[in-house]
Amino acid sequence: MQKIAVVTGANRGIGFEICRQLAHLGIKVILTARNEEKGRIAAEKLRDDGLDVVFHSLDVTNEGSIRSLAEWIEETFGRLDILINNAGILLDRGYTTLQVDIDKVRETMETNVYGPLRLCKALVPIMLKNDFGRIVNVSSGAGAFSKMRTGQPGYSISKTAINALTKLLANELAGTNVTVNSMAPGPVLTDMNPNGKRSVEEGADTAVWLATEITETGKFFGDRTEIEW
Repeated sequence: MQKIAVVTGANRGIGFEICRQLAHLGIKVILTARNEEKGRIAAEKLRDDGLDVVFHSLDVTNEGSIRSLAEWIEETFGRLDILINNAGILLDRGYTTLQVDIDKVRETMETNVYGPLRLCKALVPIMLKNDFGRIVNVSSGAGAFSKMRTGQPGYSISKTAINALTKLLANELAGTNVTVNSMAPGPVLTDMNPNGKRSVEEGADTAVWLATEITETGKFFGDRTEIEW
């Protein structure tokens, strides 16, 4: 049976590339984005390459939007196998912890942490009905205590929190066939990181690997290698 995957924040960058790589493996991909026009264009581009990709609008900070996606998946497919929580924002580059605007930290947490939590609450029950699921949370080296330095405090805190969420969910889902892992794509050249040195292909690789090949759970990876954090 063909697997079904949801990728958030997928109209560009790493998310778009994750969709492309998953679809090349024969997986049906639900490409989601907050901007409907950009999301539809992105999905159409992948379909033009012969890939099985559909678009569904999604604002990860909106409960109604998430509920609409979950209901549509249930009605349309009756299953969900893969969730890639990729949507993320970085609003405080260049600020120190003592300088940062708390509202920017709060907004960052809404998207980068509470969004994935909301999605897991809505979509994991669908996975459990079929006793299979692979959840991958896109984190960052900035979320590892061992690599944390200074700057972008809201972003770093959010990525540390997504790693904690990963561990909690993995422990709670132990004994099921649903795994939860996080990964760091590295310094990928994207709109969010114009100084990045890595390609989107390199950045997406570990997420796709975790979604399709790995049965370990509750761990943090980079370049297919576990990161101590």
